[in-house]
Amino acid sequence: MQAHGFGPWANAEPSTPRKINFDVVSCGLNSGKCSEVVLAKRFIYLYLCSTMEASDSEPLNTEPMDTETAPSTTRRRRKKSMVWEHFTVEVVSDGCTRACCKLCKQTFAYSNGSKVAGTSHLKRHIALGSCPKIKNLENQQLALASATRIDGDTSDPPKKRYRTSGFVNVFDQEESYMYLAKMIIVHEYPLHMVENPAFVCFVQSLQPRFKMIDVNAMEGEVLSVYHKEKQNLMQIFGTMLGRISLTIGLWTTSQTLGYICVSGQYIDGDWKLHRRMLNFMLVSSPHSENALSEAISVSLSEWNVKTKLFTITLDNNCSSHDIYSANLRDHLSNKNTLMLKGQLFVVRCYANILNVVAQDVIASIHGIVYNIRESVKFVKASPAREEKFAEIALQIGTPGAKALSLDVTTLWNTTYLMMEAALEYKEAFTFLETCDDNYNEAPSADDWKKVEVVCTFLKLLYDSANSIMTTIDQTANIFFQEAWKVQLELTNGTSSEDTVMSSIAKEMHEKFDKYWKDCSLVLAISVVMDPRFKMKLVEFSFAKLYGEDSGRYIKVVNDSIHELYLEYVSQPLQLMPAYVDRGEANHMNGNDNNPPATPNSTGDGLLDFDVYLSEMAVNQSTKSELDQYLEESLVPRIQGFDILDWWKLNNLKYPTLSKMARDVLAIPVSMVGTGCSIFGSGTGSRVLDDYRSSLRPETVEALFCAKDWLQYLPTMTVEPPSTAIVKLEL
Repeated sequence: MQAHGFGPWANAEPSTPRKINFDVVSCGLNSGKCSEVVLAKRFIYLYLCSTMEASDSEPLNTEPMDTETAPSTTRRRRKKSMVWEHFTVEVVSDGCTRACCKLCKQTFAYSNGSKVAGTSHLKRHIALGSCPKIKNLENQQLALASATRIDGDTSDPPKKRYRTSGFVNVFDQEESYMYLAKMIIVHEYPLHMVENPAFVCFVQSLQPRFKMIDVNAMEGEVLSVYHKEKQNLMQIFGTMLGRISLTIGLWTTSQTLGYICVSGQYIDGDWKLHRRMLNFMLVSSPHSENALSEAISVSLSEWNVKTKLFTITLDNNCSSHDIYSANLRDHLSNKNTLMLKGQLFVVRCYANILNVVAQDVIASIHGIVYNIRESVKFVKASPAREEKFAEIALQIGTPGAKALSLDVTTLWNTTYLMMEAALEYKEAFTFLETCDDNYNEAPSADDWKKVEVVCTFLKLLYDSANSIMTTIDQTANIFFQEAWKVQLELTNGTSSEDTVMSSIAKEMHEKFDKYWKDCSLVLAISVVMDPRFKMKLVEFSFAKLYGEDSGRYIKVVNDSIHELYLEYVSQPLQLMPAYVDRGEANHMNGNDNNPPATPNSTGDGLLDFDVYLSEMAVNQSTKSELDQYLEESLVPRIQGFDILDWWKLNNLKYPTLSKMARDVLAIPVSMVGTGCSIFGSGTGSRVLDDYRSSLRPETVEALFCAKDWLQYLPTMTVEPPSTAIVKLEL
């Protein structure tokens, strides 16, 4: 009789084959009154009792304690019962032994002197499920059997199963090292954590076979992950359809060393925007004129994208931007063909200029900001003061809708929010100073006027930054309108009759106007690639900004975009537009000598009209893709419009123009990615912490770059390869 598969002894068989007869009626297996669990337990018990009888087979346990006779002064026969697969014999005292369950560690009487307790009670402990460990196993097996019956497949009893849902992992030491390295990279853990005793003990508790490695070996694993992911990215760049635009960031260390962070942004063949860190290189003099040029040249050569460079976006302070721009343009133009004669080559970070302007205007009223900060601290020092201040605000009729909050001095948006909330309570602060001798930090009326003007302009920057941060794909087209609004408001503010407003506006406009002059062409060309706006938004915006002189600026944009398009036309084009008719195809193939056939006259006297239509068709075929695109109606401005999806759908209609759109829209106008805080990006270099500054430069680069690359993987969970999977049978 075959075991049914319940319990861990389902496949156990007696050493000597024999027939086992069960009295089904006496066992109650056909009564129909017992529960299924009870019936299963009875069956297991009867089967085990029959198989645990003594036989002439060799002992199953080859350990001395299990194969020798039980400790006793009297020699006994060797233990052959299968019950000893689950018990060991422990000597309690001279002549006294007890049987210990291997699973639950419970002990039972076995022998005392010449008296032997036998094994029946041990069989009951195992077979009847008295052992808690066995009980859990039985419950799981019964649940699995029940699920099989629900599926309707009861023809064959299930074979022995592993206790998993379908697969079991095979331990792989090298794979574990790889995932440990990825964990350290992604979570920025120190390499020496592998020598932390607590961490080592934790890992050993999870997998005793795992052999922990030292710091040097762990560093090698990190470099291995870096090189593997780098090869994957290089393969992507090798098949990249468009160009790549770079961003350059400067880092310093406590040791006065410098690092240059080079990242690349591009749009892939599926019209998805990507940004990847390429290098994090140590440079001896990061602020020298040639440092950036040399670093970029090395990066372009290393990634084999010299001929694919489109633009470079700098994240540095305003004072050194002109020097870097001129040097980069001169140095790289000798080795690369720059589009539009390099007019679009160097771009300034939009997030950076917002921070520069905001932090400078806040610094110009730092004394007033200090008084407001101290005033808020005074009120929020205790619940009693907060309650008293609220009563004052209610009494004088200025219950502000916004709660007072302190700022973080390094984040200008929090300073703006602090001042904005304090403005609503300016009368309450003035009244508080008259009734509380301990408070003497209230700003004056003139101070509040300056704060009000500053908050007006800061709100403009704050809203613009938030708009950029919440955009899913930061394609270049979204920045034109944001930058234009800031430029327009600051320009109008400079001509205000209010001396306070005009003074503050001039200070802010001086810095932002330089950015606008440097980058307005890039921003304008980018927004023309948006089918919702094309040239219309440029014409409207420039008319508002420049007035009668707008035509001159509009012409610059129009001429530049046509010149850029012609550069793309001169490049090889493999795709044929799907929409062209036969006459247009002949024109594109160079068959201009074959005039279009004159339509046959229908005898209705409209022969001249037919000739006119033919001439119109010829003229239409000579129009460029860019002109056709600009003349077509604007796409409706609907919520959720995806410009990359639009160009993906119209790729065949505009094969050349779409190549240009792919490169232009991928320009990283801001170096701060989607979901990241613009307000936290500083105006100068970022500082590397002391730990990473102590590492080798190649290790620092591996940690930074690999962290950036790994975050874009679908999952960081362990996915065993097919060779490391054991499929379970039913």
